[in-house]
Amino acid sequence: MRLLRTALATALILAAPPLAAAADRSVRIGFQKYGNLLLLKQHGGLDARLKPLGYAAEWSEFPSGPPILEAMRAGAIDFGQTGDAPPIFAQAGRTDLVYVANEPAAPDGEAILVPKDSGIRSLADLKGRRVALNKGSNVHYFLVKALEKAGLSYGDVSPVFLAPADARAAFESGAVDAWAIWDPYLAAAQAATGARTLATAEGVAGNLQFYLADRTFAAQNPKAVAAITDAVREVDAWEAAHPAEAAAELAAAIKLPVPVVATALGRQAHGVLPIGPDVTADQQAVADAFLKLHLIPAKLDVAAAVWKPSP
Repeated sequence: MRLLRTALATALILAAPPLAAAADRSVRIGFQKYGNLLLLKQHGGLDARLKPLGYAAEWSEFPSGPPILEAMRAGAIDFGQTGDAPPIFAQAGRTDLVYVANEPAAPDGEAILVPKDSGIRSLADLKGRRVALNKGSNVHYFLVKALEKAGLSYGDVSPVFLAPADARAAFESGAVDAWAIWDPYLAAAQAATGARTLATAEGVAGNLQFYLADRTFAAQNPKAVAAITDAVREVDAWEAAHPAEAAAELAAAIKLPVPVVATALGRQAHGVLPIGPDVTADQQAVADAFLKLHLIPAKLDVAAAVWKPSP
């Protein structure tokens, strides 16, 4: 009887569909509450690209770029999107990441704001003032370079490191004198508070967006990484062709007024590109600037972190 039961069990196992077909491997994607990855999640088309490869998307939301790469270092996500500074700090912190693709520069998508009735009229007036920013985010580099352009050093201001929601509260209460922030938080603050724009990143910093992957994951799953990148490229093209629809869709997802989101999208650049030598050089300049300020402990080689998939 025992032999019969064993034989029947073996037959059932052999007759069952392959496990890979029943339970695809997850690709864990970290996204922020804005941008192409959120739109891709909303549209739901990624799984159609991943399923033939044996994968399914698993999504995790983060408030900004640095926590996404902290999660990557911890082995909690495989793929994510951030601005230009987070991967520099992450690489310095020994996160084994690779740059997969980037969006073009969008310098008007980040700015330094001051209250509408502030006596601060120029970047030079920031000397000795408290400036809120998200530590390790894209605006960290922007603030450094904006101060340099005005003849000031990073040490001439008092950085106050706050996440966007907390920074908004500090800005409105007068606990800080200025706020370096990016869209859509930027557009929302401008609309709600009448804040004045002291400077955008135009002529100072590129404000590029990067798509990044865990190095081991990318090496072992290049087709999955390529499928995600292709899907992002497709949704980016859709957004560029349908700005009003994209604004409405994102506004509903992030609970902001449609005009605010439309303003933010109007400052966004489109195109999802392979990492080229010019972008690599720009990122190396970001890393070198942070090294000079002793914000990272050692010189980085950005080129060594650029993904080079096998042909």
